[in-house]
Amino acid sequence: MNGILTNVFLIARKDLRDALASRWFILYTIAFAGLGLCVAYVSAGASGLSGFGRTSAGLINLVLLVVPLMGLTAGAGAVAGDRERGMLAYLLAQPISRFEYITGRYVALAVALAMSISIGFGISAAAMAMKNATTEIAGYLLLVGLTVALAMAMLSVGMLISVLVRRTAVATGAAVFVWLVLVFGTDLGIMAGTLSLSLSIESLLGIALANPLQVFKMASLQFVDASLDVLGPAGLYAQTEYARSLPWIFASVLLAWIVLPLASAWVAMVRRSPV
Repeated sequence: MNGILTNVFLIARKDLRDALASRWFILYTIAFAGLGLCVAYVSAGASGLSGFGRTSAGLINLVLLVVPLMGLTAGAGAVAGDRERGMLAYLLAQPISRFEYITGRYVALAVALAMSISIGFGISAAAMAMKNATTEIAGYLLLVGLTVALAMAMLSVGMLISVLVRRTAVATGAAVFVWLVLVFGTDLGIMAGTLSLSLSIESLLGIALANPLQVFKMASLQFVDASLDVLGPAGLYAQTEYARSLPWIFASVLLAWIVLPLASAWVAMVRRSPV
């Protein structure tokens, strides 16, 4: 066990150092921080920076668009990039198992994404604090935690894509396609089910819960004390029927999206050639 942890730590330390020095980390951090500041100003209108509560609500849609793409593309380039450069075959020729390699890579990228997101949120929070906008900070911190969890889930999906696809460009294209499906597909599916397919309210809720982005949206709205009826019949039904259980349901779905794709990546890694 100590040997496994040591190998995972060594791989994660090297990959984290590389990730923090990479262009994608710097660009994602700058973009997320800049967009977060823009949302804070827009939420306040002409009166300057808004408080944490209004900014949290405004950041939800920003997170839904940007963070899944960050996680998916970061994960998609991980294994496929090493395979293209010949680094994967070299590393696996060392006394390192495929489980240790995947785990180390995931941990490094997860920490890098969490740092990028935290820096972006932190800059927005610092700017608001300088303007004495210090109300409802608990909801803001909960939003940060949910955003990190969503990024970890999308990173797991990206890692699975990276294991299954051999070329980095193809893996990145597949990640963008998955992002488009998750961002737009479920909303369109719920609308179609509501308007034309006459699906039951339970089915509509099931479609919403199958998408980690929808789960993030529902959990975030609940934590900032907004009504879920803004999400339509599925949100209203969830709030009415499962009010006390909703936090556990949301947490379980996000955890499943973190664990299951990553476990599938481990299995696929064992069965595939490193070249």
